Amino acid sequence: MKKTISILIPCYNEEENVVPMSEAIVNLFETELTNYNYELVFIDNDSRDRTRELLREICSKNSNIKAIFNAKNFGQFNSPYYGILQTTGDCTISMVCDFQDPIELIPQYIKEWENGYKIVIGIKTSSKENKIMYLLRSIYYRMIKKFSDVEQIEHFTGSGLYDKEFVNVLRDLKDPKPFLRGIVAELGFKRKEIPYVQPQRRAGKTHNNFYTLYDAAMLSITSYTKIGLRIATFAGCGCGALSMLLALIYLILKLVMWDSFQAGMAPILIGMFILGSIQLFFIGLIGEYVLSINERMMNRPLVVEEERLNFNDEEI
Repeated sequence: MKKTISILIPCYNEEENVVPMSEAIVNLFETELTNYNYELVFIDNDSRDRTRELLREICSKNSNIKAIFNAKNFGQFNSPYYGILQTTGDCTISMVCDFQDPIELIPQYIKEWENGYKIVIGIKTSSKENKIMYLLRSIYYRMIKKFSDVEQIEHFTGSGLYDKEFVNVLRDLKDPKPFLRGIVAELGFKRKEIPYVQPQRRAGKTHNNFYTLYDAAMLSITSYTKIGLRIATFAGCGCGALSMLLALIYLILKLVMWDSFQAGMAPILIGMFILGSIQLFFIGLIGEYVLSINERMMNRPLVVEEERLNFNDEEI
């Protein structure tokens, strides 16, 4: 009996890529991977272009292609994670819709899966995108890896193959703020890493901006490190000790040089501004941890669906 491979493709405003992506994957299974059945699942995160219209056409022509339409945009992490939970294959391969995860990786993922690995992931060795962004990402990965309480995987974007056993682990987590990259490192089975060079987007514009990158960084930091809280504690102790030392020096100078010492208000104002800025910075950082805790405590659903196509009634 043939095994079934599920391919998950999250998409948002990808009208130029959904049709070529579906054609490329279907062709791959009809030529190179004929020993496997497949299901191709698109999860659309409330696109504002013709993405949904095109997905309806694709699904109407091929019953192996399925689609989930989110009621709104639920973010760059919730939607793909939720999509993985909806797949039914013996394993699930997650890839982006813009071809920056090369489809040539799929046969390599499956080969290593057949060799016994429950998790097979792609690791970027370099990128044909912006070199500065790649450098900044490298610095970030090294920083988070150094300070994290658990192992972190450098240049892992989420693209990879996940055995059904691991998908069941994800289903049992019930985490309203899932960070798949960290979960794979923390809870995953023995894995195989496949290096690849990230190509440029096939078409369209990247949806990454400062806010999305900041959101990803903060979710990783607040989920897997204590460094922010520890730095706040150490900085508070250090500034307190420094303030006491300066106050003591100021008092001694005042007593010894009573008539000639005229420091004025400038040192006090400068010290207030420095201490105030430090306090504001760490209040904001602690606020990120509180926000993460609050979102998890509210336990809202990962995604609210508006519609799904080509799913059977028993597929929930």
